[in-house]
Amino acid sequence: MSGPLDWAVVGRALDGQDESGDLHVVAPFEGGVLIGAIDGLGHGADAAIAARAAAEVLTSHPAESLLRLIERCHESLRSTRGAVITLASFDTRRAELTWMGVGNAEAVLLRADASISEAAPLRGGIVGHRLPAFREATVSVAEGDTLVFTTDGIRAGFSRIRSLLGSPGELAESIMLEFGKPSDDAMVIVARYTGVDCR
Repeated sequence: MSGPLDWAVVGRALDGQDESGDLHVVAPFEGGVLIGAIDGLGHGADAAIAARAAAEVLTSHPAESLLRLIERCHESLRSTRGAVITLASFDTRRAELTWMGVGNAEAVLLRADASISEAAPLRGGIVGHRLPAFREATVSVAEGDTLVFTTDGIRAGFSRIRSLLGSPGELAESIMLEFGKPSDDAMVIVARYTGVDCR
């Protein structure tokens, strides 16, 4: 994709299910882009309903603070089985990334200069049922830094994929192939920061 992010997503449903409860959001707004990884609890149609409800909230209000977005999702998902959600908002004017998560959808920032990777602050909970005392964090970003989101259908250790060269699509496919679990829905989002200001 053109603009401040070059991104790709790869996902699959658990074998035997018609749809996945894992859903992504990539929503540009003036001065930035919101990315979200949503994992509806469980599998199948009910998980997908919860994920779609969260996605609708996020795409409708992408410029709002992450704290406010999680609160909005919490209210919207009360009648569903709930979801875990991790969000990242790129501010292209300041070259910053603000991120946070409720639950176990991971996000890791792989630095282009091969310095130590950074992980989003996560808090245990279920959006729609039980919100923790959550927080967000802000880090600087530079051209070529790559953000990787994974749901819990991806095994730990995927960040070592940084040793591989390739486009975001190729990296997402590689992570799914090497680290995907057969026992769950799974999704990988890879977003590489281009340094382009989207004002």
